[in-house]
Amino acid sequence: MRFLLGGYSADMGGSATGVGMLHAGAVEDVLAGGALAYTGDAVRASSPSWIAWHPTLDVLYAALEGDGTVQAYRRASETRFASLGAAVPAGEGVCHVAVSPDGGSLVASCWGDGRVVRMSVDAAGRPGSPVIAAGVGDPYDVSRPRVPGELPGGRGSTGRRTGGSGAGGRSAGDGSPSDGAGDDDHDGGAGIDLADAARALREAAGDEFAHLVPSYDAVDAEYSWDGTGASGVMLTRDSRDGSLRPVDGPRHPGTPGSGAGAAGDGAATGDASAVLERVSRAHQARFLPGGALVTTDVGLDLVRVWATAGGTLRERGRVVLPRGSAPRHSLWHPSGHLFVVTEASCELFVLAPDAGGTWRIVAGTALSPGFAADDAAAEIALSRDGRYVYAGIRGTDVIATVAVTGSGAQLTPVALVEAGVSWPRHHFVERDTLLVAGQRSDEVASLALDERTGVPGRVRHRTVAPSPTRILPDRR
Repeated sequence: MRFLLGGYSADMGGSATGVGMLHAGAVEDVLAGGALAYTGDAVRASSPSWIAWHPTLDVLYAALEGDGTVQAYRRASETRFASLGAAVPAGEGVCHVAVSPDGGSLVASCWGDGRVVRMSVDAAGRPGSPVIAAGVGDPYDVSRPRVPGELPGGRGSTGRRTGGSGAGGRSAGDGSPSDGAGDDDHDGGAGIDLADAARALREAAGDEFAHLVPSYDAVDAEYSWDGTGASGVMLTRDSRDGSLRPVDGPRHPGTPGSGAGAAGDGAATGDASAVLERVSRAHQARFLPGGALVTTDVGLDLVRVWATAGGTLRERGRVVLPRGSAPRHSLWHPSGHLFVVTEASCELFVLAPDAGGTWRIVAGTALSPGFAADDAAAEIALSRDGRYVYAGIRGTDVIATVAVTGSGAQLTPVALVEAGVSWPRHHFVERDTLLVAGQRSDEVASLALDERTGVPGRVRHRTVAPSPTRILPDRR
């Protein structure tokens, strides 16, 4: 089988020089358990940290993270690609691209400036002018006045363009309605008491689910959530790979750790100037069955739900996760639940809409009883039968296996196994094999999956691969 690899090049501190090509066994093999071989670049590019296919065309899209652009590529041969049109500006630190199921648009997520950016896609697969979706305020900022009845976090800022006239957007200052529900800078009216609201919600939720309600009445405490993960920890961002890590203090209550990382790793020093400001940092978008879109925001602990009809993005709801948890990536489970992994607190949450269509947290679990202070969760993937979720933990460099039972909302941590690489940035399930990208060890490893227990085994094969950040199956 063949796979494509995203990676970091020199502009992001990596050694990749483009989108790489990986072989797992022979090209014609239908399983990925064979020997691994990195065969070089399929196309040269600058830090294509995330890559994604068009659903029907032989067109590949790459988030060029250092450049802040999205580039389309057409297949030029079995193993080579060529640029399709010019790169389109997205935003600072663009780190993810999701293409709509009909191929008519794509959404780019930018952790550097928090932008969620929609681009129309033409019949040839070329992305059009970017349209920035509505911004969002901090749901834990209790100082800003809110309109009565407003959800925590306020209402998004006015959508605006970065240029051009892509379908469905509106230019800044044109007086037209926002893609969101309003503008954070123009909220008025009487505020609501979030502390009272939180207490009432916890009482209504009962003992089993009370811990899932954010504790607005304890927003100044070191931990403002009663669950197993960190809440309100001071964070800094690793300048080399963009991961979040605590400035000091334990990641999990009761777990020792100073939060200091390796020398030269961009780890925290305790200097107040290094503290990560609570600003929007979009990280992933996912199209759901039925046309909705969900995006994660690691900076503001939010999952946002968008309507996509009519060629626009209009926010329809938000789910506030525990403060400091940093929701990073999501996956859709066949049961109709959305699973979200949190980068900073190393947890897995289950989200679902209620009968009225309002999305809520319905379950959650820590990926392990405790982790080192500099651990950072990365990717999540689903087993072929949907019975297990695999989450990569950078730092300790393990893969956590979580069993999914019942209606799809019951989670049980099963095992932690060595990832076989350093800094497992991404992993991909291909039937009975788990492929793991080791960003810092410059390699990809394959682990056998026991389909009875769901637990990955020891490393089968490994190969050198420069700073890999994404594994994507080739179509040929």
